[in-house]
Amino acid sequence: MAVPVVDPERYESQLDTKRERITAQFARFSPPPLEVFPSPPRHYRQRCEFRIWHDGDDLFYAMFEVDPADPKRKAVIRLDEYPVAGERINALMPVLRDALLASDTLRRKLFQVEFLTTLSGEALVTLIYHRQLDEAWEQEARALQEALDVSIIGRARKQRLVLERDHVWERLNVEGREFVYQQVENSFTQPNAAICRSMLGWARDVTRESRDGDLVEFYCGNGNFTIALAENFRRVVATEISRTSVASANVNLDANGVVNAVVARMSAEEFSEALAGEKSGRRVAALALDEHAFTTALVDPPRAGLDAHSCEQLKAYARIVYISCNPETLEANLETLSETHIVTRFALFDQFPYTDHCECGVLLERREAPAQA
Repeated sequence: MAVPVVDPERYESQLDTKRERITAQFARFSPPPLEVFPSPPRHYRQRCEFRIWHDGDDLFYAMFEVDPADPKRKAVIRLDEYPVAGERINALMPVLRDALLASDTLRRKLFQVEFLTTLSGEALVTLIYHRQLDEAWEQEARALQEALDVSIIGRARKQRLVLERDHVWERLNVEGREFVYQQVENSFTQPNAAICRSMLGWARDVTRESRDGDLVEFYCGNGNFTIALAENFRRVVATEISRTSVASANVNLDANGVVNAVVARMSAEEFSEALAGEKSGRRVAALALDEHAFTTALVDPPRAGLDAHSCEQLKAYARIVYISCNPETLEANLETLSETHIVTRFALFDQFPYTDHCECGVLLERREAPAQA
C-alpha cells in the first residue's frame, strides 16, 4: 500500500474524482444526488501505527511501500512526521523518538508503535516488542508516560502491561450535542474523527422521524451509531460479536445516559435467527424481541459486506441504513436489496483522503406494493 501524499492544494480535485466514480458506479440504482462530506485535508487520522526501523544507533518511524512490479519487494519509507496523522500524534512523534534513542531499555527489540488520540488531545501509546518486558522496562516506561503526558501500554508475546489505562475518551459534537466514547486500545474505532461526526450527523438526519418505531443495529462496535441515534427511536437493540467492543458499548451507553438501548453479544447471523424465532436461550429471552416493532435496520458490515442470507433478511425492514467501507460489496448487496427497496439518500464520506478508499452511506426505503386490480 502506498503511503498517502498529503497535498491540500489537490484535495478538492481528488475528492471530485471520488464523487464522479461513485456517482457513475451506482447510477443504475437511480439514487438522488450524492451528498459529499469532505475530510480535513491534513491531520485527519486520530490513530496510526508505525514500524520502528533500527539502523545502527539510529531508529525511526517507518512504513513500507510495495513495488508494483514485484509485490514481494517493499521499500522502507522513513517518516519524521506524518501529515495524515492528527496534530497530537505529530507532536508526539519526535519527542517519543528522542526518548527511545536515549534509553537502551525502551528501545531494545522495539518493533512497532501505535498511537490512539482524540480531538481534545488525549493520547495512548502502545510500544510493541520482540522480547518480554521486565521491571526495568516498566520503571522507565512510567517515567516516559509522565514526561509525555500520555498513557502507555507495553506489548510482547503473551504479555500486555497497562501502566495506567487502556483507553481514551473521544468527545464528538454533533448537531450541538456532545457524545462521549470510550475508545479501547487495539479495538476498532473510526480513525477520522471529523468524518465520524459527519457520518453520525447524516445518520441522525435520515432517521429523524422514527420515534414510533424501533431500531435494530448490526455490527455496532463500541456503540458509535447506537448512542447518536438512540433518541430518534423508541428503543434500540444492537448486536456485536467482539467481547471488548460490547463491554465498551455498554460503558458508552452509561456515559451518555442512553436508557432505551441494549447491546447483545451475538453475531448478526445469530441475532437474525433470534428475530425469526429460530434461536432461543437466556440471552435471547432477555431482549424481549416480541415487544419490539423494528421499523429500521442499520448495518455497518466489514469490507466483505453482507452475505446473501443477511440481505434477504434485511428486506423485512421498512427502512435500511447501510454504512459501507467498500463500494464493491455495497454495489453487490444493492443488487439484492433494490428488489424490494429504493435508494432515497446517498452519501460519500471521505474517510481516507488521497487514497482510492470510499466510505458510503445509503438509506433504502421499501417500495410501495403495486395497486391491486
